[in-house]
Amino acid sequence: MREKDEARAGLCLNKKSCMARKMRADEGNVRLCIDIEFSSPDHVVPSLSGNIVFLMGSVGTYDVSLKVDGPIIVGGGPSGLAVAACLKQNGIPSLILERSDCIASLWQYKAYDCVKLHIPKHFCELPLFGYPKNFPKYPNKNEFIEYVTAYANHFDIKPNFNQKVESAFFEFEHGVWKVKTQDNVYESKFLVVATGENAEAFVPEIQGIEMFEGSLMHASAYKNGHEFKDKKVVVIGCGNSGMEISLDLCNHDAIPILVVRNSVHIVPREMFGFSTFGVGMTLIKLLPIKLVDKIILAITNYILGDSEKLGLRRPKVGPMELKMIAGRTPVVDVGALSKVRTGNIKVIEQGVREITNKGVIFMDGQEVECDGIVFATGYKSKVTSWLKGSDFFTSYGVPKVPFPNGWKGGNGLYAAGFTNRGLLGAAFDAVKIANDLGNQWPVEYNTKSKQGMLGAACDHAIKIVKDIGHKWIFEYKFE
Repeated sequence: MREKDEARAGLCLNKKSCMARKMRADEGNVRLCIDIEFSSPDHVVPSLSGNIVFLMGSVGTYDVSLKVDGPIIVGGGPSGLAVAACLKQNGIPSLILERSDCIASLWQYKAYDCVKLHIPKHFCELPLFGYPKNFPKYPNKNEFIEYVTAYANHFDIKPNFNQKVESAFFEFEHGVWKVKTQDNVYESKFLVVATGENAEAFVPEIQGIEMFEGSLMHASAYKNGHEFKDKKVVVIGCGNSGMEISLDLCNHDAIPILVVRNSVHIVPREMFGFSTFGVGMTLIKLLPIKLVDKIILAITNYILGDSEKLGLRRPKVGPMELKMIAGRTPVVDVGALSKVRTGNIKVIEQGVREITNKGVIFMDGQEVECDGIVFATGYKSKVTSWLKGSDFFTSYGVPKVPFPNGWKGGNGLYAAGFTNRGLLGAAFDAVKIANDLGNQWPVEYNTKSKQGMLGAACDHAIKIVKDIGHKWIFEYKFE
């Protein structure tokens, strides 16, 4: 037997190395050379990846997965951080893959300046770590970012940033999830989808949208109304974002026109010094939900007046019941309704039929010229664009099983942050997921020796070579 070519695999992990040599005795002048050095957390087992180089000059790439001892969490927002923290509390490592360059990117990059939490901070705490006592009752954008940053630091959570997941599927042969980003392929027995319901801005398809000559944006790109001073802006959508952006435009001396196509519940943020959300949550423990809604609406009409007289129709179903059955959140008024009442915010109660170069045409043919259009039309999930071979999610990218049981699928698949219940729902999911994994997590995972990890890496290297289609003789040692 004559050695004709050589493969060198250098694996560097915690100053340990594993050397693998292959030998073969047939055709040609072929030299397969793979030299890689990895630096990774203790719970990531690196395996070979690199270029296959042939002497005749052709170059090919052989992609190999990185084994993760612990769940892979897709998404570094509040839901993903909460899951990672609860897992760590149970002694379970994890790896977060985040497409952006920071945690909570929706808040850091896509939230308007004036946004605040709509309900008191104690209802918006992530598990195991509360808000600072000196924070206000309703933290603003910067304060919330400060909180989640402190949360990640407290639990030493360090996501892999700039890792956009391109695909993920369950490999039945080996019982693992394969998660592919633009840089690597990761594998784990467990996958947590924590990208949430607000992964991507939703803009409806409207005829002529590309013709508009003014400023056109989604609410995720809106920061403040400074650029719209003395300008007319059409705000499409009457949820919390639409109302608050309209108010912000007023505060910057713009002229907002609020497009309200559907009925909407508007409630005060507080009732006699208590948060409306807190009042509702307390009453629902004591009374039937329909009675609770009647009480809340009676107090709302006393505080805010009859919103229907302002062109803001209420749904026939009450706010608490509608939230329960359809996930539709009532609008929490922070001052916009008074601007509607004074005429500073004009309400048009119909949909947009067409967009022209100068403005919008409504369903009744009325045309309004404007300088800007803001789509406050919400967000959508993108899970189904990259999660393959799973029927856990609907075509809309939310779990088929409703709250409170939509956090667990099959084959080690979990979901966090898809409850339509904000941060409170994300915290609920995180605790459930961590407890479930804690009940099945073997103790030996937490005490695995480095040599054992290296052995797994070398075993994986042997499998790779076998997959290439040659018979190799391996000799390896630990140094």
